[in-house]
Amino acid sequence: MNERILTPLQSLPTTGARALASWQADGTRYLAVAQMARDIPGTPAHMNGGDSDIEAPLFRMEDGRFVECGALPLAGGEDVEYFRIGARQFLATAGIRTGRGPYDYNTQAVVYEWRDGAWTVLQRFAVFAAKQWRAFSIGERYFLALAQGVTVEGIDALHPRQSCIYEWDGERFVLFQTVEGRWGYDWNFTSHDGAHYLTYADHVDGSQLLRWDGVRFVSQQTFDEKGGRTFRFFEDRGTLWMVHANLLAHTTLYRFDGARCVEVQRLGGAGGRELCVIEGARGRYLVRVCFITGIPQAPVVERESQVFRWTGGTFELAETFSTSGATSAETFVEAGTRYLAVTNSLSADLRFGVDSMLYRFDG
Repeated sequence: MNERILTPLQSLPTTGARALASWQADGTRYLAVAQMARDIPGTPAHMNGGDSDIEAPLFRMEDGRFVECGALPLAGGEDVEYFRIGARQFLATAGIRTGRGPYDYNTQAVVYEWRDGAWTVLQRFAVFAAKQWRAFSIGERYFLALAQGVTVEGIDALHPRQSCIYEWDGERFVLFQTVEGRWGYDWNFTSHDGAHYLTYADHVDGSQLLRWDGVRFVSQQTFDEKGGRTFRFFEDRGTLWMVHANLLAHTTLYRFDGARCVEVQRLGGAGGRELCVIEGARGRYLVRVCFITGIPQAPVVERESQVFRWTGGTFELAETFSTSGATSAETFVEAGTRYLAVTNSLSADLRFGVDSMLYRFDG
């Protein structure tokens, strides 16, 4: 009998968890979790209900386990992104809304800097239904991209609604470029063969592969489909590969031929929300976490996610594991052990109070 790749180690108390970030500072491993909402006692269950005026808990690893060590205010939390510029450390947070119903989708996204032993507000951004940040660099230039927006009747944008890319000017982030798309979800960046590529995932207007032309990002390829959630890149024997998760359809493996991404394989059906590529001790793996199927008015919470093993040209299913409306996954190595942290956001009966999980990864 084959040994399991994932071994559950610890449940993390979370509510409506949407994303996490992990980092190491001064020899200590930390974890932050963006949470969208908590349940309101006595109210009907609904995946877009609840109390969004909550916080993002912070955890510190002690003896192989995470213990809570504080929190950052983050209403309607969708993302927290950790990054460095030189010796400086930052956390970028994004929330989709505030309130307990009715909700306001015109909010403030915040970038914090670690100063004098605390996370201190560096910069605030007026945002609309903010989803995810992505930090990346090209040479000595540092960028921070924000995916945002929704197209729902009765929700009006009072703040800028386009997804956008900011550039670091030495002390703060200034607007560099906007991208067409009304319901942005995520960005991913890679460099390959001397070129730089950025993907933008959008739920309603199709997703894009963008290429850096030395001045700005220009469209290289569009994916005319609804339901885009995220992309991940990896290289194998000089070839660039890309995986795209689509909540409404399937997850797709593409091979980049130098000009376009060509479809190679479809992985699983609808429900995939986030991806994590892991370069393990025994090979390369892809973790696909699954959120919901159906429609927001009648969602079906996905209760299982997958680990795929790379075979050199395709992926094969290696393992499934129990999740509950899973929304993100992140891997890291600490003291020689590889871990996988997975956020769960919804129970089968559409309640937010679901623990997230920490696993040991033996792949």
